[in-house]
Amino acid sequence: MRIGQAIPVLLLCLFLVPHPALAEDALPAPGKDGAVLIFYWQDCPICNSYAPEINRICAAYTNFAFYIVQVDPDLTQSGADKHAKDYLLRPAVLLDGKHRLAKRVGATITPEAVVFGKKKNVLYRGRIDNLYASLNQRRAVATEHDLRDALDAIAAGRPIKAQWPATGCLIQ
Repeated sequence: MRIGQAIPVLLLCLFLVPHPALAEDALPAPGKDGAVLIFYWQDCPICNSYAPEINRICAAYTNFAFYIVQVDPDLTQSGADKHAKDYLLRPAVLLDGKHRLAKRVGATITPEAVVFGKKKNVLYRGRIDNLYASLNQRRAVATEHDLRDALDAIAAGRPIKAQWPATGCLIQ
């Protein structure tokens, strides 16, 4: 799938086992500028290190709907809910154990963010920030905030400047 290509919401919903409270039309939710799917593997240390930043982004960008998409094929909804509680993750949790959604939107790494616009087209796919230069090289602090920059651009109707690949655990 190319950036900007539309994905029907119904098709997205067919690939997911939604959290019980998630409505089928929530991607993006009415009145929101878009939806952010963060592909996540609960055993990935890089993913788990991002939990606080994911929560900060969710709190700062209330004009977007946020979802954690768990890709572990063995994870149950109760296991995903427990993980979310343990890490205080705020977004709704969706399961994609067969990786159908990940394949459809081109997500290959966790954590990787995919942002859908109001027209349900992919506007951004990439890293949250540059905290990890590589798998074994973590910076003291992130100096580039790619997901935040993308959300700011989308909300302002501006083009997104850059999309960098995520660093983390492979979706297999």
